[in-house]
Amino acid sequence: MSSIFIKNVSSIITCDNNDTVHNSSNLLIENGVITYIGKEEKKADKVIDASGCFMYPGLINTHHHLYQIFSRNLPQVQNMELFEWLTTLYEIWKNINNDVVYYSSITAMGELLKTGCTTCFDHHYLFPQKNSEMLLDSQFAAAKDLGIRMYASRGSMDLSKKDGGLPPDSVVQSLDDILKDCQRVVEKYHDPSRYSMNMVALAPCAPFNVTGELLKQSAVLARDLKVRLHTHLCETKDEEVFVKEKFNMRPLEYMESLGWVGNDVWYAHGIHFNEKELKFLADTQTGVAHCPISNMKLSSGICRIPEMLELNVPVGLAVDGSASNDGSSLLEEMRVCYLLHRLNSSNKAPTGYDILKIATNGGARVLGRDDIGSLEVGKAADLFMIDMRKLEMVGANFDPKSLFGTIGWKGSVDYTIVNGKVVVEKGKLITIDEEKMYRLANDTENKYLDKAK
Repeated sequence: MSSIFIKNVSSIITCDNNDTVHNSSNLLIENGVITYIGKEEKKADKVIDASGCFMYPGLINTHHHLYQIFSRNLPQVQNMELFEWLTTLYEIWKNINNDVVYYSSITAMGELLKTGCTTCFDHHYLFPQKNSEMLLDSQFAAAKDLGIRMYASRGSMDLSKKDGGLPPDSVVQSLDDILKDCQRVVEKYHDPSRYSMNMVALAPCAPFNVTGELLKQSAVLARDLKVRLHTHLCETKDEEVFVKEKFNMRPLEYMESLGWVGNDVWYAHGIHFNEKELKFLADTQTGVAHCPISNMKLSSGICRIPEMLELNVPVGLAVDGSASNDGSSLLEEMRVCYLLHRLNSSNKAPTGYDILKIATNGGARVLGRDDIGSLEVGKAADLFMIDMRKLEMVGANFDPKSLFGTIGWKGSVDYTIVNGKVVVEKGKLITIDEEKMYRLANDTENKYLDKAK
């Protein structure tokens, strides 16, 4: 059994149901699980002196597209909205392969770890017909090399441009091929046990690039395999118009007709729900992954988070794809989220601490997990620490719970621990050679983008 004793923590912000903060306390990790929080000294294989540090639960990212990090900051798409943005980038994305997926996953999840995220959900839906095999296997390999808790999805698209969708023919698959690989990935990688490091959801991409039959059959298969369901919904007004014109229904009504509501379903974005639909989400406990930076960059709109929280809709935080963010920092996402809703909702906006809880136990709730998301005895030892003894943080320690909303944290955290193992120390990844990985990732990205020229 391996153990870590973290001593002299200035403040342990637990994000538990009682909003407990332990000041001048210690925390013991044994075999990947928190076994003690308090003032006593404990023996362990490794001791970390966390004097001057604030400790937080590991952040949980509830929606991402890792492969997109190799197409960020491209000048030709900076002023586009979603549909035009997608159709332009599909011409680049159709060239992804296993190397692109592996190194983009290393890049994006490496940034997540360095900014306090310990669980990454990724929505990978793009499977080029010539390079569709083993892409998710490459993601899981990257997650294992980094030491991050991985929640992948077997996404899909089967509605190409010629059939009225957005993507080119080369990146859509047949229904049978999609369902077959969904089953393969779940059977190979999905581990439903407590403290699992690998989980899988089924995630057709969006109503404008998948057929109703794929959505319906995915829901049936997911429930048969006992895994969760995820897709984009109500992200833009264009999507709403598309669904109304094609199916004579609003997007949520359409998804309900296909079996896509319930406490095993969560949607990315969820910006354009009306009041009746928000109440329906609460009644059915259907969740939402909130992506404020992406929503702002693509001019999609502002998600009605204050109303969702008041109604008890499950809400998690997410960075979304790195081509619409253009990064992978949940710390940055928290501050932007806080400021956006303060501007839009004034005193009805969530507090800085509310945003932290959305990014921790809110994310755990959306992903259907009760073993992560807070610092408590019996929970997984997923956490990060920041050393407040810095000039730029003078006067920032009065409210540790709200820090990331009100002041924010720039750069890397000092420690990230996942499943009881240190993966970031003094702001550096210690599970990989960062310099070597930078060179390999950069070379892979350049070759990939050259194919689109």
